[in-house]
Amino acid sequence: MKANIAQELKALKNMCAAELREKYQEVFGEAPRSPNKDFLRKRIAWRIQALAEGDLSERAHRRAEELANDADLRIRAPKGKFGTPTGFPAERTTVLPFSPTGDSRLPMPGAILSREYQGETIRVMVLDKGFEYAGQVYRSLTAVARAVTGSHWNGYHFFGLAKKENN
Repeated sequence: MKANIAQELKALKNMCAAELREKYQEVFGEAPRSPNKDFLRKRIAWRIQALAEGDLSERAHRRAEELANDADLRIRAPKGKFGTPTGFPAERTTVLPFSPTGDSRLPMPGAILSREYQGETIRVMVLDKGFEYAGQVYRSLTAVARAVTGSHWNGYHFFGLAKKENN
């Protein structure tokens, strides 16, 4: 591969989405239909190489067209007995009410608790059973607060989750 082509391909890695759309417009002569950066990088890289080193042969183009014409294209999944796509019967879907357990002050598992402490941002992920901070799992917010500060703190107060009094 020539050096200037390699440099162009390497430059694609550092481009933002707007620059990639602009480059796509330049090499293809039309606006991209996808905003996905990885897709745009791959398409642009392919096009740059095809322009520099040659595209598929005419015979390969004809064969690809033949295969595409013979292919059965489906726009939607086939419908089953109850109007659901086949392979996904309606009786397999279960709807259950959500009832949170545990302390009402805590957000749902997966939420991130964030707090500034001595110029550092402390981020803790709420897990089903515990809390993750700095790659370790703790059983309580108080244990996390102790790990951060080195002294005893009420974990709910430390992260601002104490119950608000209703007046």
